[in-house]
Amino acid sequence: MSIGGITFKTINGKRYAYYQWTENGKQHSRRVKDDEFAELAAKIATEKAKKNSSRNIQQLVVAENTAPYSAKPEFKTDIKIGAQLTRFFEPVMKWKKRECFGALHDYIYGENNDRVLILYGLRRTGKTTLIRQLIGEMSADMQQKTAFIQLSSRHSLADVNHDLKQLELLGFRYVFIDEVTLLNDFIEGAALFSDIFAAGGMKVVLSGTDSLGFVFSEDEQLYDRCILLHTTFIPYREFENVLGIAGIDKFIEFGGTMSMGGSNYNTDKFTFATQKSANDYVDSAIARNIQHSLKCYQHEGHFRALQDLYNAGELTSAINRIVEDVNHRFTIDVLTKKFKSSDSATKQLKHLLLIKDKAEQSVEISEPHRIEIKEYLDLLDLTCDIDIVNMSNLNEHRTRTVLSQPGLRYAQASALIKSLLLDETFKQVPIIERMAIEKRILDEIRGRMMEEIVLLETQIAKPTKQVFQLQFAVGEFDMVVFDPQNACSEIYEIKHSDKIAKEQCRHLLDPKKCAETEFRYGKILSKNVIYRGAKDRFGDINYLNVEEYLKGL
Repeated sequence: MSIGGITFKTINGKRYAYYQWTENGKQHSRRVKDDEFAELAAKIATEKAKKNSSRNIQQLVVAENTAPYSAKPEFKTDIKIGAQLTRFFEPVMKWKKRECFGALHDYIYGENNDRVLILYGLRRTGKTTLIRQLIGEMSADMQQKTAFIQLSSRHSLADVNHDLKQLELLGFRYVFIDEVTLLNDFIEGAALFSDIFAAGGMKVVLSGTDSLGFVFSEDEQLYDRCILLHTTFIPYREFENVLGIAGIDKFIEFGGTMSMGGSNYNTDKFTFATQKSANDYVDSAIARNIQHSLKCYQHEGHFRALQDLYNAGELTSAINRIVEDVNHRFTIDVLTKKFKSSDSATKQLKHLLLIKDKAEQSVEISEPHRIEIKEYLDLLDLTCDIDIVNMSNLNEHRTRTVLSQPGLRYAQASALIKSLLLDETFKQVPIIERMAIEKRILDEIRGRMMEEIVLLETQIAKPTKQVFQLQFAVGEFDMVVFDPQNACSEIYEIKHSDKIAKEQCRHLLDPKKCAETEFRYGKILSKNVIYRGAKDRFGDINYLNVEEYLKGL
């Protein structure tokens, strides 16, 4: 008889758990009762991790509760307590805190609710730093009851269970477990943390970089048993406040992680300093994240359309290719929309880019592959779609894909332009002219990215409103913020310039465009230009400084 696993079905709106196993070559299934779920889930996870052991989770619990406790417990994982814990948090206590620190603080100091807190996000977004800062602010009494567990792929859920029972017997009440998604049996046995330890009065914080694994566990084993706290999205105001680095252009080039240093944070090497470092980040933080989570979920049975790429060992390369392709398409769009078709240099760059894309397609990626990988990128909060509304055809649905880590997009887009300008085609162009072409294109890339940053952060900050780009037969509003409850709207142009010019607001002043907008989206409450200059007013037009606008969201 195989160990089997637990799956879920929704019947008439209610969610039921089922235990499935194979016996004598036949698959069996039975309903799991509510009062046996936690014990069965823990037993399955432990038996999978310890195939050669006859013990199960229940036997471990009984044995450890009755066995005499040693003054020097032998832990199976890497645990920091006492003086080690002090040395762990001291280096970060002068760093400023991210805004999500408050939610972590409220969980630790709030009433016990039998839930675990999941702190997750892509690499270098401050997860471990948040934990170190919280522990450092605890009273001495609380620190004596606090443990930090660092896991690796050599550990199993049974190892963690053993150590948590040891810590529980010692009176530890606050446990932080880092890189928990590296456990191959985490997704299937995650209920152990909530149903045994959190339910027993322990505050348990789980953190890790395999964000997708947490999404899967929240939908399955930890359904309604966890609080999710995501760190991937870092808005401009946090970039300036926490890192101490000001300016939208700095954010465009460096935003997306907490690793640039600055006056208020760490001094590590900038994650997106080079194309290689950006590509390495995509590989380790994103592609392997997705692949490892899928490998550990539903007995490797959730690869769907990606199964063929996984079997061929090409899934990581394909995910890398999709991220790069999103940024290549962005670059092509800038070259297409911002420059005249008669511009020979730009025309040649577009041609070279299309050739380069085709040459690099060593992995054959179908449309189902693209769709599924894009779904996972959305779940990781790396990508987000902004709606583009066509006033001439409201039934047409188009979107533009924005990256929540602008530094990654800029690194890949700028490296692409630099590499294309080194092609044989441009060797006959004087260096001064090549540098002028590069500067002109990179300025346009920063302008388009500033527009995307404003759209994305406005959309996230105003969940009850609709944020979109509105296109007309001629011209467009860069951003419309529509309030459907009160039938009113605000319209915006977004310009990378730091100067006021009448041409910037010509669409906002067009009576026909405004009339069409008010007919469809209600009274226009304000007309605005967001730019890099100082706050001002030009007739009916508000000029808003982009950094101040983003910090005010």
